[in-house]
Amino acid sequence: MSSTRLLNFLRPLALLACALPLLALLWAGQHDRLGSNPVETLISDTGEWSLRLLLATLAVTPLRKLLGLPALARWRRFLGVWSLVYALLHFAAYAWLEMALDVGEILRDVMTRPVITVGLLALAFMLPLGATSFNQAIRHLGAAKWQRLHRLVYLVAILSVLHFFLKKAGKNDFAEVSVHAALLLALLGWRVHDKWRRGDFKGFFSASPHSCSHQPRHPMGADIQPIVFHRKKP
Repeated sequence: MSSTRLLNFLRPLALLACALPLLALLWAGQHDRLGSNPVETLISDTGEWSLRLLLATLAVTPLRKLLGLPALARWRRFLGVWSLVYALLHFAAYAWLEMALDVGEILRDVMTRPVITVGLLALAFMLPLGATSFNQAIRHLGAAKWQRLHRLVYLVAILSVLHFFLKKAGKNDFAEVSVHAALLLALLGWRVHDKWRRGDFKGFFSASPHSCSHQPRHPMGADIQPIVFHRKKP
C-alpha cells in the first residue's frame, strides 16, 4: 500500500481519535471519575487538548515536506477544527461551570486576570479560522486573502502557550509548559528556516524593494524570467 493510500485510510481513524479525549471526559463525568475538583479537571483537560491539537496542526506542514507525504495536508483541517472544538469547550466549562454564566464576573476576570485575558484573545483569533475552514470560504475570500487570514494561527499558538504558562505559573509547574513551548519554537523556527532556504526573505533585506535585480515569482513558486524581444535583421 502506498503512503498516500495509507494516510487516506488512516485519516478517518485519526478524525475519530480526536474525539476520544472528549468521550473519555464524558464517561468520567457520568461515572464520577473526574477527581476531587471535576470543574477544574474539565477546564484543564479541554484546554490542554486544544493546545495539543493546535500544535499537531502546525506540525502537518513540516512533516509533509520533510517526509514527502503530500496526502498529509488533508489532516490539517480536521486537526484545526478539533482544536477549536476543545477551545470552545474549555471556555464553556469556565464560563458555565466555574462562573455560572455571570457576565459581570467574567468581564471582571478578563480585566483583572492576565491568564483569562490571554486565553480569551487566543479564542477570539481562533474563531475566524474555524469559520473559514471550509471550501466555500476559500472560494469567497480568494486563496491569497484566505492564506493571509490563516496566518493568525501562529499568533493563536503563541497566545495559547502563554495562556498555558500563566495557568501553570500559579502552581509553579513548568514541565509541560516547557515541552509545549519548545515544540512551538521548533515548528515556528522550521518555517523561518524554510522561507530563508527558499529565498523568501531576500526582498525584505534588499536596499530597495523596486531593485531592477528583483525577479517576480510565480504563485506556484517558479521564477518568471523577463521576456526579451529580438528584432529581426532585414
